[in-house]
Amino acid sequence: MSHIKKKRIGLLIPSSNTTQEQEFSQILPDKISFHSARLTLKDVDLSSTIHIVDELERGVRSLNDADVDIIVFALTAPSSRNGLGYDLELKNRIEDVSGKPAITASTALINALNELDCKSLGFCAPWSEDVNAFAISFLIENGFEVPDTKILGIRSNLEIGRLPSSSTYQIAIDIDSPKVQAIMLACGNWMSMKGVDHLESILQKPVLTTNQVSLWSALKTLGIISTLPGYGVLLRDHL
Repeated sequence: MSHIKKKRIGLLIPSSNTTQEQEFSQILPDKISFHSARLTLKDVDLSSTIHIVDELERGVRSLNDADVDIIVFALTAPSSRNGLGYDLELKNRIEDVSGKPAITASTALINALNELDCKSLGFCAPWSEDVNAFAISFLIENGFEVPDTKILGIRSNLEIGRLPSSSTYQIAIDIDSPKVQAIMLACGNWMSMKGVDHLESILQKPVLTTNQVSLWSALKTLGIISTLPGYGVLLRDHL
Protein backbone atom coordinates (compact mmCIF):
# COMPACT_ATOMS: atom_id res chain seq x y z
CA MET A 1 0.00 0.00 0.00
CA SER A 2 1.56 3.30 -1.06
CA HIS A 3 1.90 6.08 1.47
CA ILE A 4 -0.14 9.15 0.57
CA LYS A 5 1.63 12.31 1.67
CA LYS A 6 -0.48 14.83 3.53
CA LYS A 7 -0.73 18.25 2.02
CA ARG A 8 0.89 20.86 4.23
CA ILE A 9 -0.17 24.48 4.66
CA GLY A 10 2.47 26.85 5.97
CA LEU A 11 1.11 29.69 8.09
CA LEU A 12 2.88 33.00 8.69
CA ILE A 13 1.27 34.46 11.81
CA PRO A 14 1.96 37.24 14.33
CA SER A 15 3.96 36.24 17.41
CA SER A 16 1.02 37.28 19.62
CA ASN A 17 -1.65 35.35 17.69
CA THR A 18 -3.50 32.78 19.81
CA THR A 19 -6.51 32.12 17.55
CA GLN A 20 -5.41 31.18 14.06
CA GLU A 21 -3.92 27.80 14.91
CA GLN A 22 -7.01 26.92 16.96
CA GLU A 23 -9.38 27.71 14.11
CA PHE A 24 -7.29 25.93 11.48
CA SER A 25 -6.89 22.79 13.61
CA GLN A 26 -10.65 22.64 14.26
CA ILE A 27 -11.53 22.96 10.60
CA LEU A 28 -8.91 21.17 8.50
CA PRO A 29 -9.57 17.56 7.48
CA ASP A 30 -7.05 14.85 8.37
CA LYS A 31 -5.44 14.81 4.93
CA ILE A 32 -4.13 18.37 5.42
CA SER A 33 -1.82 19.63 8.16
CA PHE A 34 -0.65 23.15 8.96
CA HIS A 35 2.71 24.42 10.21
CA SER A 36 3.33 27.88 11.65
CA ALA A 37 6.12 30.44 11.67
CA ARG A 38 5.77 33.48 13.91
CA LEU A 39 6.65 37.06 12.97
CA THR A 40 7.00 39.73 15.65
CA LEU A 41 3.85 41.75 16.36
CA LYS A 42 2.39 42.59 19.76
CA ASP A 43 0.10 45.53 18.94
CA VAL A 44 -2.05 46.10 15.89
CA ASP A 45 -0.85 49.61 15.06
CA LEU A 46 0.62 51.60 12.19
CA SER A 47 4.24 50.72 12.97
CA SER A 48 3.87 47.01 13.76
CA THR A 49 1.75 46.30 10.69
CA ILE A 50 4.62 47.60 8.55
CA HIS A 51 7.58 46.11 10.43
CA ILE A 52 6.16 42.61 10.74
CA VAL A 53 7.15 41.99 7.12
CA ASP A 54 10.80 42.78 7.94
CA GLU A 55 10.93 39.15 9.09
CA LEU A 56 8.97 37.76 6.14
CA GLU A 57 11.80 35.98 4.36
CA ARG A 58 13.11 34.41 7.58
CA GLY A 59 9.65 33.02 8.31
CA VAL A 60 9.28 31.69 4.77
CA ARG A 61 12.65 29.92 4.93
CA SER A 62 11.67 28.23 8.19
CA LEU A 63 8.46 26.93 6.58
CA ASN A 64 10.48 25.69 3.61
CA ASP A 65 12.31 23.41 6.06
CA ALA A 66 8.93 21.72 6.72
CA ASP A 67 8.41 21.17 2.97
CA VAL A 68 5.02 22.89 2.95
CA ASP A 69 2.95 22.92 -0.24
CA ILE A 70 1.62 26.46 0.08
CA ILE A 71 2.32 29.46 2.33
CA VAL A 72 -0.44 31.64 3.75
CA PHE A 73 0.15 35.15 5.13
CA ALA A 74 -3.23 35.26 6.84
CA LEU A 75 -3.04 38.82 8.17
CA THR A 76 -5.55 41.33 6.83
CA ALA A 77 -4.08 44.54 8.23
CA PRO A 78 -0.38 43.92 7.35
CA SER A 79 -1.22 42.63 3.86
CA SER A 80 -3.31 45.72 3.06
CA ARG A 81 -1.01 48.21 4.79
CA ASN A 82 0.46 49.97 1.76
CA GLY A 83 -2.48 50.23 -0.59
CA LEU A 84 -3.31 48.87 -4.01
CA GLY A 85 -1.06 46.02 -5.12
CA TYR A 86 0.78 45.65 -1.80
CA ASP A 87 -0.83 42.25 -1.14
CA LEU A 88 0.51 40.97 -4.46
CA GLU A 89 3.94 42.41 -3.68
CA LEU A 90 4.02 40.36 -0.46
CA LYS A 91 2.72 37.29 -2.28
CA ASN A 92 5.57 37.61 -4.80
CA ARG A 93 8.16 38.03 -2.03
CA ILE A 94 6.99 34.81 -0.39
CA GLU A 95 6.91 32.89 -3.68
CA ASP A 96 10.37 34.13 -4.68
CA VAL A 97 11.90 32.68 -1.49
CA SER A 98 9.79 29.53 -1.19
CA GLY A 99 9.25 28.46 -4.78
CA LYS A 100 5.73 27.52 -3.65
CA PRO A 101 2.35 29.22 -4.20
CA ALA A 102 1.50 31.90 -1.64
CA ILE A 103 -1.61 33.67 -0.45
CA THR A 104 -2.21 36.79 1.60
CA ALA A 105 -5.41 37.41 3.53
CA SER A 106 -6.13 40.59 1.57
CA THR A 107 -5.71 38.87 -1.80
CA ALA A 108 -7.93 36.05 -0.54
CA LEU A 109 -10.62 38.52 0.55
CA ILE A 110 -10.67 40.23 -2.84
CA ASN A 111 -10.85 36.86 -4.60
CA ALA A 112 -13.64 35.68 -2.28
CA LEU A 113 -15.72 38.81 -2.86
CA ASN A 114 -15.31 38.39 -6.61
CA GLU A 115 -16.19 34.69 -6.36
CA LEU A 116 -19.39 35.58 -4.48
CA ASP A 117 -20.10 38.52 -6.82
CA CYS A 118 -20.24 40.93 -3.88
CA LYS A 119 -19.33 44.53 -4.69
CA SER A 120 -20.19 46.10 -1.31
CA LEU A 121 -19.47 44.94 2.22
CA GLY A 122 -19.91 45.91 5.83
CA PHE A 123 -16.48 45.77 7.46
CA CYS A 124 -16.10 44.86 11.16
CA ALA A 125 -12.80 44.68 13.03
CA PRO A 126 -11.50 44.64 16.61
CA TRP A 127 -8.63 47.06 15.95
CA SER A 128 -8.32 50.86 16.07
CA GLU A 129 -9.43 53.61 13.69
CA ASP A 130 -6.00 54.34 12.20
CA VAL A 131 -5.51 50.70 11.23
CA ASN A 132 -9.08 50.45 9.97
CA ALA A 133 -8.59 53.46 7.73
CA PHE A 134 -5.92 51.82 5.55
CA ALA A 135 -7.76 48.47 5.48
CA ILE A 136 -10.88 50.21 4.14
CA SER A 137 -8.86 52.33 1.73
CA PHE A 138 -7.29 49.16 0.31
CA LEU A 139 -10.72 47.68 -0.44
CA ILE A 140 -11.99 50.87 -2.04
CA GLU A 141 -8.85 51.09 -4.22
CA ASN A 142 -9.61 47.53 -5.35
CA GLY A 143 -13.06 48.59 -6.55
CA PHE A 144 -15.32 47.65 -3.63
CA GLU A 145 -17.77 49.79 -1.72
CA VAL A 146 -17.58 49.86 2.08
CA PRO A 147 -20.58 51.97 3.14
CA ASP A 148 -20.38 50.98 6.81
CA THR A 149 -17.64 49.93 9.19
CA LYS A 150 -17.54 49.14 12.91
CA ILE A 151 -14.49 48.67 15.12
CA LEU A 152 -13.82 47.76 18.74
CA GLY A 153 -10.75 49.99 19.12
CA ILE A 154 -8.36 47.41 20.62
CA ARG A 155 -4.60 47.74 20.00
CA SER A 156 -3.21 44.78 21.97
CA ASN A 157 -3.28 41.67 19.80
CA LEU A 158 -3.31 39.45 22.91
CA GLU A 159 -6.44 41.26 24.05
CA ILE A 160 -8.05 40.69 20.65
CA GLY A 161 -7.26 36.99 20.99
CA ARG A 162 -9.10 36.88 24.32
CA LEU A 163 -12.37 38.10 22.80
CA PRO A 164 -15.06 35.39 22.83
CA SER A 165 -16.47 34.24 19.51
CA SER A 166 -19.78 35.75 20.62
CA SER A 167 -18.20 39.23 20.30
CA THR A 168 -18.66 39.02 16.53
CA TYR A 169 -22.40 38.42 16.68
CA GLN A 170 -23.86 41.81 17.60
CA ILE A 171 -21.36 43.85 15.59
CA ALA A 172 -22.29 41.87 12.46
CA ILE A 173 -26.01 42.28 13.13
CA ASP A 174 -25.58 46.01 13.75
CA ILE A 175 -23.66 46.70 10.55
CA ASP A 176 -26.01 44.82 8.25
CA SER A 177 -28.14 46.87 5.86
CA PRO A 178 -29.57 46.64 2.33
CA LYS A 179 -26.49 48.58 1.18
CA VAL A 180 -24.11 45.68 1.79
CA GLN A 181 -23.94 42.32 0.01
CA ALA A 182 -21.58 40.69 2.50
CA ILE A 183 -20.21 41.14 6.02
CA MET A 184 -16.48 40.92 6.74
CA LEU A 185 -15.15 40.08 10.22
CA ALA A 186 -11.52 41.11 9.84
CA CYS A 187 -8.44 40.09 11.87
CA GLY A 188 -6.86 36.66 12.06
CA ASN A 189 -6.71 36.78 15.86
CA TRP A 190 -10.45 37.41 16.29
CA MET A 191 -12.24 34.15 17.07
CA SER A 192 -15.00 34.45 14.49
CA MET A 193 -15.50 31.30 12.41
CA LYS A 194 -17.76 29.38 14.80
CA GLY A 195 -20.64 31.81 14.32
CA VAL A 196 -20.48 32.25 10.54
CA ASP A 197 -23.19 29.72 9.63
CA HIS A 198 -25.56 31.12 12.26
CA LEU A 199 -25.00 34.72 11.14
CA GLU A 200 -25.54 33.81 7.48
CA SER A 201 -28.84 32.14 8.35
CA ILE A 202 -29.99 35.34 10.08
CA LEU A 203 -28.60 37.90 7.63
CA GLN A 204 -29.19 35.90 4.43
CA LYS A 205 -25.87 37.02 2.95
CA PRO A 206 -22.26 35.82 3.02
CA VAL A 207 -20.27 36.37 6.21
CA LEU A 208 -16.49 36.29 5.74
CA THR A 209 -13.58 36.19 8.17
CA THR A 210 -9.83 36.59 7.74
CA ASN A 211 -9.08 32.96 8.56
CA GLN A 212 -11.99 31.67 6.50
CA VAL A 213 -11.06 33.47 3.28
CA SER A 214 -7.38 32.59 3.75
CA LEU A 215 -8.19 28.91 4.27
CA TRP A 216 -10.61 28.94 1.32
CA SER A 217 -7.95 30.36 -0.97
CA ALA A 218 -5.36 27.84 0.22
CA LEU A 219 -7.71 24.87 -0.22
CA LYS A 220 -8.84 26.11 -3.63
CA THR A 221 -5.20 26.32 -4.72
CA LEU A 222 -4.41 22.83 -3.40
CA GLY A 223 -7.53 21.49 -5.14
CA ILE A 224 -8.14 18.43 -2.97
CA ILE A 225 -11.42 19.30 -1.20
CA SER A 226 -14.72 20.07 -2.91
CA THR A 227 -16.68 21.27 0.15
CA LEU A 228 -16.09 22.13 3.81
CA PRO A 229 -19.48 22.71 5.42
CA GLY A 230 -20.18 24.43 8.73
CA TYR A 231 -18.28 27.68 8.20
CA GLY A 232 -20.28 29.64 5.67
CA VAL A 233 -21.27 29.58 2.03
CA LEU A 234 -17.74 30.31 0.79
CA LEU A 235 -16.20 27.08 2.12
CA ARG A 236 -19.35 25.04 1.58
CA ASP A 237 -20.17 25.92 -2.03
CA HIS A 238 -17.15 27.60 -3.60
CA LEU A 239 -14.23 25.18 -3.31
